[in-house]
Amino acid sequence: MEIYEIICGAVVLLISLLVIVLCLMQDQKQQQNMTSALSGGSSDSFYSKNEGNTREAALQKLTRTLGIIAGIALLAMNVVIPLIITLSK
Repeated sequence: MEIYEIICGAVVLLISLLVIVLCLMQDQKQQQNMTSALSGGSSDSFYSKNEGNTREAALQKLTRTLGIIAGIALLAMNVVIPLIITLSK
């Protein structure tokens, strides 16, 4: 096993764990169902509705970015690194 494979595998594992943690940190989106419509809706104020928007937006952006980086690292690990290893021999 080459050093490139070990490093790339460790990076993919670390990024995957970070994506899992970030997904668990995000709030669940509330659905507007019939029970909330029949019970008078929600009693949220403007401040309570918009309090987490910046945090949620930042978590979603970071999750998306890390997912793209994980995909690129997986592609590199399975396509580019074997090509480099075969060309160096």
